[in-house]
Amino acid sequence: MNFNPNNCRNESEVESKLIVSYLLPKLGYTPDTWHQEIAFGNIRLDFLSFATQIIPIVLDADSPMSVVMEAKHPKENLDRHVRRLKRYLTSLSIRYGLITNAKEIRIYERVASEIQLVFNCSGQEVETRIDEIIALIGRDSLKPIKIPENLELKDPKINLVSPQLTSEVPVQLNNPATAEPEPSQISEPEKVPEILPVNTEIKPEIPLDLVFQTSQNTMKIIAVYHNKGGVGKTTTVVNLAAALSKKGNRVLVIDLDSQANTTFATGLVKFEDEEQDDLKDSNILHVLQSADFYSITEVARKSNFCTPEIDVVPSHIDLMHYENELNSVDFSRMILIHKLKEVQEKYDIVLIDTPPSLNFYARVALITADYLIIPSDLKPFANQGLIHVKDFIKKVNAFKRQIGKQPLEVLGVLACKISTNAKFIQYSLPKRRAIIPKRYGIEMMESVIYERDDLAKCAEQMQMVGDLEIADPISVLDFKPDSDSAQEFEMLAIEVLEKIGKN
Repeated sequence: MNFNPNNCRNESEVESKLIVSYLLPKLGYTPDTWHQEIAFGNIRLDFLSFATQIIPIVLDADSPMSVVMEAKHPKENLDRHVRRLKRYLTSLSIRYGLITNAKEIRIYERVASEIQLVFNCSGQEVETRIDEIIALIGRDSLKPIKIPENLELKDPKINLVSPQLTSEVPVQLNNPATAEPEPSQISEPEKVPEILPVNTEIKPEIPLDLVFQTSQNTMKIIAVYHNKGGVGKTTTVVNLAAALSKKGNRVLVIDLDSQANTTFATGLVKFEDEEQDDLKDSNILHVLQSADFYSITEVARKSNFCTPEIDVVPSHIDLMHYENELNSVDFSRMILIHKLKEVQEKYDIVLIDTPPSLNFYARVALITADYLIIPSDLKPFANQGLIHVKDFIKKVNAFKRQIGKQPLEVLGVLACKISTNAKFIQYSLPKRRAIIPKRYGIEMMESVIYERDDLAKCAEQMQMVGDLEIADPISVLDFKPDSDSAQEFEMLAIEVLEKIGKN
């Protein structure tokens, strides 16, 4: 099979067309010797391939068995990801790491606690230089690493099981505090990697969070908030949800704004008249009103706004009427926290859309969230509003400390609804972005969401239901997957996943 980097338009196509269809077969890795989307604690690898497949998989300092392969979006700068690749190789004692955005292919080798570039070529050159790649990381080419005897290894042995094998191969872990040390594991650099029987009890000498565990809860909750309206909150929430879903994440969206813009934008309003309103009896208001009833599972609805589908807890105009009543009950601020715990194994990421105010519902969203994205058009009123946002976060974090919850981690200000005028982008936008960290002390996110026709058109899609024309919005990633807007949200999803540790 020939490879053409121009056929890779997004990260998933870099994975499927370059790594899966071209590189892995060329390098001699059969389907049973590589695994995709494999996780070890807070480390997630796109691909991990093996020269020798053994169960359980054992990696130690001398192991010649594995190669990490990481795929990035064609517009991504690979320099941004070298530090993370170093962490993967050094933490897991893996010798080689390949990273590519299809336009460029790099191979790094771990040398003690550092990594060094040992191969680099463009995507156009890969076919003419494939023999060099095979010589480095081909399945038959890997050689054991010679580790100096005086090298002190932080993580001498890591036992790993791929997600596909966990149901067949149970991993039993002793308490590391009571496990007996095994100095022989690191004192003999020429030692052949140990092959353990399936039922062998493993005594790791590493923190348990570096060992793959299927039961570990990793659900992340992200609020999208600014007290200034019209800055692109809803557009960000729904299209980011779509982008995250397309990357294999199970996504829940919660609409906490009484204007219900997210509920409309995800296509849950399928009625023309209030008498046909099928949301009024089961929405986010009912979730907040009852500690014992109206669970997330009961209230959430499937939305075909994007593929794969996402779940949405809808909002309703009635939310406005009950704010004072809910605000007078202390426990109502924490109901959402408890109800999300009930579904923490069901979802990977929860996105909460918020009202553009400093009200009770915004407070509930920030109390519940682990992370915060602040969309802004970077205009004067939105900038001035950041002063109030910072003060609001400070008060919310004071309450979070009282209930034993970690403070909000601000992912940054996201530039939204930005003009596509070339001169503005070249001269004005960099100045506006620089103002935020300098004047307001909040970092800017690297991603930028521009104001484009595609974003408006995908939200305006309609369908005929009988004689009625009903709103039928879809995500920009489904409306025009090759558009600039779709790629901007894909880049945003990549950045968010990186910052919350789910990359």
